[in-house]
Amino acid sequence: MQDASPLSPLVVGIDVGGTKTHLRAVAGAEPVADRVRSSSGWRPHDPVAAAGWLAALVAEALPSGRRPAAVAVGGHACETPRQCAQIRTALQLHFDAPALVVGDAELLVPAAGLDKGVGLVAGTGSVAAGRLADGTPLQVGGWGAVLGDEGGSAGLVREAVRAVWAAHDRGDTPDALAEGLVAAFEVAEVPALGAALESAKDVSAEWGSHASVVFAAAEAGSSLARAVVAEGGRSLAGLVGRLASRGVEVDDVVVAGGTILAQPALYDAFVSALAESAPHARPKPLAVPPVTGAIALSSSLL
Repeated sequence: MQDASPLSPLVVGIDVGGTKTHLRAVAGAEPVADRVRSSSGWRPHDPVAAAGWLAALVAEALPSGRRPAAVAVGGHACETPRQCAQIRTALQLHFDAPALVVGDAELLVPAAGLDKGVGLVAGTGSVAAGRLADGTPLQVGGWGAVLGDEGGSAGLVREAVRAVWAAHDRGDTPDALAEGLVAAFEVAEVPALGAALESAKDVSAEWGSHASVVFAAAEAGSSLARAVVAEGGRSLAGLVGRLASRGVEVDDVVVAGGTILAQPALYDAFVSALAESAPHARPKPLAVPPVTGAIALSSSLL
């Protein structure tokens, strides 16, 4: 990309997702860098390691000799204000510039050009974030594939395996969902799916990579798969409801994530459940990359 005038402040925004990371840098109206890479190596629970990973990403992306005037990061699994603040403090040691670190769902509202609302991400995992009237951030969900992430790709696969196990225990004939999961995990039969799940080295990524099986089975008529997708949609609507119950304004719900935006069945299930639990909420698929919100937040630091 073309370099920009050295007189224009260079701002960097980074969206660290569960699977991929998107970095964008601009100086004034001029693009300086725009890169997407794997999120492998992202360790948000180790602030020093996380900051070093981010700093290396910035150094690789920017032209030689260019340094950011501000950096804003939306980080997957950055679950509490304290955790995000610790990463920010460590990151500022790498740059003589203001920095901001928030959970990745917090990028969605500014990316949509809104001042308030809820950001809902359903990609590999699932999480929702908003702010109270006094600006206090709140995040719900995002507990990882083992304990939560309902409605995200990894959570959907986990629940699909539970569903076919239950059907197996009832003595039901394996349906399209059972057959698809057995094939995807390369095992001989349904009871072997448990060991296949437990052997995953990167649980979220490896489980989530098979989510397409769930949606294909639903399209093929599997009642088990359709129930899993419907429950995933209800769980995502439940995240919004949880924020509303704690005082977050949920009139606008900005939706992003590779799973929910790529799978109409899941999005429709979410919208239907949201209409029942929060009729005044307006769901809105994000039409631009979430990193757009990181750039907006970075620019606000100048």
